[in-house]
Amino acid sequence: MASNTGSAKDRAALAGAGLVESGMVVGLGSGSTAALMVRHLAARVEQEGLKVVGVPTSAATAELARSLKIPVRALDEVALLDLNLDGADEIDPQFRMIKGRGGALLREKIVACASARRVTMVTAEKLVERLGRTAPIPIEVSTFGVKHTERLIQRLGASTSIRCHADGSLILTDGGNAILDCHFRDEIDPGERDRQLQAIAGVLETGLFIGLCDTLIVGRDLDVEVITTGAERRP
Repeated sequence: MASNTGSAKDRAALAGAGLVESGMVVGLGSGSTAALMVRHLAARVEQEGLKVVGVPTSAATAELARSLKIPVRALDEVALLDLNLDGADEIDPQFRMIKGRGGALLREKIVACASARRVTMVTAEKLVERLGRTAPIPIEVSTFGVKHTERLIQRLGASTSIRCHADGSLILTDGGNAILDCHFRDEIDPGERDRQLQAIAGVLETGLFIGLCDTLIVGRDLDVEVITTGAERRP
């Protein structure tokens, strides 16, 4: 699905929206690429009479979808999701990803794990040889003891920062949790890094998404590339 107009990001979003079929329950990701996809999906709903139900991964996405007349449901109101459409901050050659720059990583991962097919929409600069070189790894943590959790993560060799507003108060996710952004000096396997972080008390979820990309859409200057990365499966 190629287009010669618009930005590379918009082309990726358009291609993602083009995968939706009438009758589907679709996970709606968070971030700028996902927002463009929601707008393209809304256009299909209006112009083609497409029947879809969206399951948003954030309050911002839910608000956008409702404003564009896409029916939305909470995750527990649907039996399964046919398709999940979301972006990524980085993706490596094994299709492992860093997500969560927008702060919705826990909900994004829950929705991705509940979906039969996970589609990631990115532009070419998001393709990296090793995760963490251009983007920090976000970690969603409990606000209770956040500085203690931060120290435990630092023991793994990370430099960390707690996301805060200008007045020093914590920036909270839709679930009321804090976020740490982490840079690691070593080059440990992302799966092993994820396991290390998940074992720390206070860590609720990491922005390392392993095995959660079945189809990769790469928006480029003049067209898009669609790559099938793995077998689809039913949750």
